[in-house]
Amino acid sequence: MKNRYMEGAFVLMKGMLIRYKSFILYAVFGVFTTIVNIATYYIFAHIVRLDTVVSTCLAWISGVLFAYITNRKYVFESDKIGVEAIVKEMISFFSCRLATGVVDVLLMYIFVDLLKFDDVFIKVLSNVVVIVLNYVASKLIIFRKDNG
Repeated sequence: MKNRYMEGAFVLMKGMLIRYKSFILYAVFGVFTTIVNIATYYIFAHIVRLDTVVSTCLAWISGVLFAYITNRKYVFESDKIGVEAIVKEMISFFSCRLATGVVDVLLMYIFVDLLKFDDVFIKVLSNVVVIVLNYVASKLIIFRKDNG
């Protein structure tokens, strides 16, 4: 009897993993992208001693490059082939990321430079906002599957 419940739980878990695969992978690679972004920001802001906006922009570039590669290959398993299709996908990806990059820079400027909150704390919160916006854009716009 106990074995039957274990089998049922396994089937349920497997079904959930299949159903939410892209979201789970997006979350995993989102964590890695956030680490890349925050580490890059920290290096430029605290070690190289660049200002907040420049450090945020450099962190954004690093994070977007990492995110495009991982999202295209592992998360949304893009099937686009050919230079034209891939360039169009990249432009869409980078354009959406540019929009959320502006959100990131504005949040950092307002809360760190103007309101004097802790920069690393705000950077983490800003990344949460950006990750949610990026998932929605990726799922609904950039990597959506064509139905025909």
